[in-house]
Amino acid sequence: MAGLTLLNFYFRIYAGSVKGPQVVDFFSALVRYIHHSLILVWDGLPAHRSALVRNYIESLNGRIHVEYLPPYAPELNPVEYIWAHWTQHELPNVCPKDFWQLSENARRTLRRMRRRPRLITAFWQQASLWPE
Repeated sequence: MAGLTLLNFYFRIYAGSVKGPQVVDFFSALVRYIHHSLILVWDGLPAHRSALVRNYIESLNGRIHVEYLPPYAPELNPVEYIWAHWTQHELPNVCPKDFWQLSENARRTLRRMRRRPRLITAFWQQASLWPE
């Protein structure tokens, strides 16, 4: 799971598919590190619309505002460009023995990507969401 600011991104790696509890866990970490209001631009993942997630966002009293992307529009989601770059350029030939090894490789390469603000800017530009 990942979240982007204009020049940085935050991520967490979870075993298995992302569901409501993982989304809430990720947001709990985000609000600890980012001390101002957040605007979420989301796709239609069912976990994003779960009652658990909605209740958590409401409990933050307006600190997180949610906007949804149109259905079937992954090209508008800058996070999709993170995952595409990551799998095509950072991990193309990795064959981990177990989840722990995959997780370690993933964290290392994602941290390396975070140190490249031009790359993050490119994800926004590809999604046509870069502020002019």
